[in-house]
Amino acid sequence: MPSEREFIDAVWSSIVQLYGEFGASQTGLALISYDVERNSAVIRTALGALSMVRASVALITSLAGTKASVHILAISGTIKSLFPKPMQK
Repeated sequence: MPSEREFIDAVWSSIVQLYGEFGASQTGLALISYDVERNSAVIRTALGALSMVRASVALITSLAGTKASVHILAISGTIKSLFPKPMQK
């Protein structure tokens, strides 16, 4: 399983390959959460760069030297809504 650094480096690399450094600088990309057990990550990006990041993530074919694919499970306007709420009594 790739580390946080290896994952975000793969995302950055894909963005730079597709859109160049100028395009990558406009994404505002940040790794918010990375869960190895669930094989999931939450990435924050600028709204205007959403389509760029989606396309770049779809082009990732390897992570940490092993074949991999990255799938987008959800998109949200707020980070808070991506995390499950605790059950209330």
